Amino acid sequence: MPDLYATISEVDPSVQERLAVVLEMRAADARQLEMLESYLSEINFPPDARVLEIGCGTGGVTRTLAQWPGVSEAVGIDPSAVFLSKARELGHAIPNLSFEKGDGRSLPFDDKSFDVVVIHTTMCHVPDPEGLTAEAYRVLRQNGWLAVFDGDYATATIATGDCDPLEACIHAFRDGFVHDKWLVRRLPAMIQSCGFDVKPMRSHGYVEAGTGSYLLTWIDRGADVLLQAGRIGAEKAEALKAEARQRSDNDNWFGHIAFASILATKPE
Repeated sequence: MPDLYATISEVDPSVQERLAVVLEMRAADARQLEMLESYLSEINFPPDARVLEIGCGTGGVTRTLAQWPGVSEAVGIDPSAVFLSKARELGHAIPNLSFEKGDGRSLPFDDKSFDVVVIHTTMCHVPDPEGLTAEAYRVLRQNGWLAVFDGDYATATIATGDCDPLEACIHAFRDGFVHDKWLVRRLPAMIQSCGFDVKPMRSHGYVEAGTGSYLLTWIDRGADVLLQAGRIGAEKAEALKAEARQRSDNDNWFGHIAFASILATKPE
């Protein structure tokens, strides 16, 4: 099953609405915010920086960027009109924040028009990540910064033992919602090949232990993928979702994925 995010503008609006809720859940997650602030703090934002987020979704990261010290303007771009509607609703009170509809592989911006470009949990959904990176390079000014943050989805697991039945949901989630689970491991070479000076990659662990939260949505979505593919029936799908929630309710939940951030600059 292809990654829904790769063609998000073509997905049924009701499905996009449900995904928008998940995006905001992740944006509010304390550990997710900690990882975001960790890599943003390594960027040397120039005074009055103009910042672009590619693949902004509902705008959680763009809202943070607009209020980051030294940032005069933050722009988010996304192909989903549903996501952008929610982004504008949530960000309406932030004066230096705006959103545009568009594809990151063909940005509607002039050359050298931004000081920082952020690509946060988006690159793994793009069928042409090299094209996206090249566009980021084009719109950055000399000495501008690129920040890419994404999941190393090959590491994702919720298993608490061999042959854990819930692990099938994680595999199915990757099939239905991630275009390339190995992308993070190729990022340094790919970004460098586009002309950037690449900084060392950093790893960020994300763990849910005891009570589940964001990763529980992976079980729901993975079970739905299995159901839609005809691999399980409706009763089994509901049983998998119930098992995940029972573990969480009983304080026996575990989930983990490694994320990675990489920074790069555009040379003079």
